[in-house]
Amino acid sequence: MTETNQEHPFAEFIKILGKGKKGSRPLTQDEAYRAMKMILADQVMPIQLGAFLMLMRIKEETCEELAGFVQAAKETMDCAKQTVRVDLDWSSYAGKRRHLPWFLLSTLLLAENGIKVFMHGAGGHTEGRIYTEKVLQVLGINSATSIAEAEQQLIRHNFSYLSLEHIYPKLYDMINLRPVMGLRSPVHTLVRLLNPFNASHSIQGIFHPSYRQVHQKAALLLDQAHMAVLKGEGGETERNPDVECLVQSVHDGELSDETWPALFERRHMKAEELDPSQLAQLWRGEIGDEFATATVIGTAAVALKLIGKAETQQQAQQLAEQYWINRDKQRF
Repeated sequence: MTETNQEHPFAEFIKILGKGKKGSRPLTQDEAYRAMKMILADQVMPIQLGAFLMLMRIKEETCEELAGFVQAAKETMDCAKQTVRVDLDWSSYAGKRRHLPWFLLSTLLLAENGIKVFMHGAGGHTEGRIYTEKVLQVLGINSATSIAEAEQQLIRHNFSYLSLEHIYPKLYDMINLRPVMGLRSPVHTLVRLLNPFNASHSIQGIFHPSYRQVHQKAALLLDQAHMAVLKGEGGETERNPDVECLVQSVHDGELSDETWPALFERRHMKAEELDPSQLAQLWRGEIGDEFATATVIGTAAVALKLIGKAETQQQAQQLAEQYWINRDKQRF
């Protein structure tokens, strides 16, 4: 007679999270690691995956859980053969809906000045948002379709964007469960810390301020040498010049916090419509937009200080301003 009541191995993790107010608890880093390893190996049933993701969403992931998830993904990610040294890993998963993604010009400004920037993201999972890959198309920049192609773009242009679809298809499929579930899941958090090329520095944007410290401490647990996280405009890695910007970092095992000041006394109104072609127009100097220009320069300044190109905020801001003044306006 076949035993039909044997508990599924993955049920252990659902029980830990779902035993109610008094019985449930967060996963340890090891438990989170083992759970994600099973998920990525297709060793869980669809109903279990849905239950797990939503239980995690309700309680929100801890830094230990996030570190365990990232560790499992990194171990099984097929990026072992990359040979290009990347200076800055830049995640782009949120999409924009109030303002254009001016931060893209920040990354291209850095690349133009010899800094290798690898950007990864995923688009289309949330209705009504403009995603990086589509805007790059408008700028005439081809996204890579493989790690090998991304390497070649980094060598030639110091910049490459590669969709998560081509980095880790399983995680890409899980991100695209958002319209099915109606909510984001822990996958939206863990992919920001993937750093596929093992760049020496990484920068991430979040929307909910509480996640800032979770990212920071998870990076510490993962022994990431240099990482910065900020509450970016719309959840992207973009400094909003209208408000103070708290950047929380990890540098060689030490946690640090610093606040960058607002650059304007009054907030700017959001645009009535978002036209991605305005990024090229701003770069060429064909339109003037103080909010956009301050965003580009201010975001680049945060990155420059992170990677050690400047010692102070003032020096970083001045260097970013020089980059902007001296940019190649014929690029687009």
